[in-house]
Amino acid sequence: MRSWADSPGVAKVTKDFCERTLAHIPAEFGKLVYLSTLRDFGSGRYRHAGLEALHPDCVLQRSLLRVHREVCMRITELPLEQQAADLSLCLRAFEGEVGETIRLWRALSLYVAMLPEGLPPYVQKLFCSNVEALLAILAEDAARVTQAA
Repeated sequence: MRSWADSPGVAKVTKDFCERTLAHIPAEFGKLVYLSTLRDFGSGRYRHAGLEALHPDCVLQRSLLRVHREVCMRITELPLEQQAADLSLCLRAFEGEVGETIRLWRALSLYVAMLPEGLPPYVQKLFCSNVEALLAILAEDAARVTQAA
């Protein structure tokens, strides 16, 4: 039995989005941040003007949710050292000091809002605990760099 996520339309949009958009974002965490910005916090629906003009809404929603889950799972499956390097790359891409960005992510738990809907609870917990630990380590590293400067 085929699921809706395996339909040809969803596969086409998923491939197009990954190749044309996500491939240009260097960090997996960066991809996750971007995907979470496409999701409306009130409705949970994804918005992407370019894809909306080309594809039916149901296909767009399924495709972006699928990609969002896949990116989150890829991050969770990476060894912690790779997660740390990837998160560091993502955090350095934001404006301002890395230490301040880390402080905000920790204070506001911004990473929680980046989780896609429908992830198993154990994956959500693992993702959040990993990010919390990595942010603590990266905060110490940023403080050392600031003190050395």
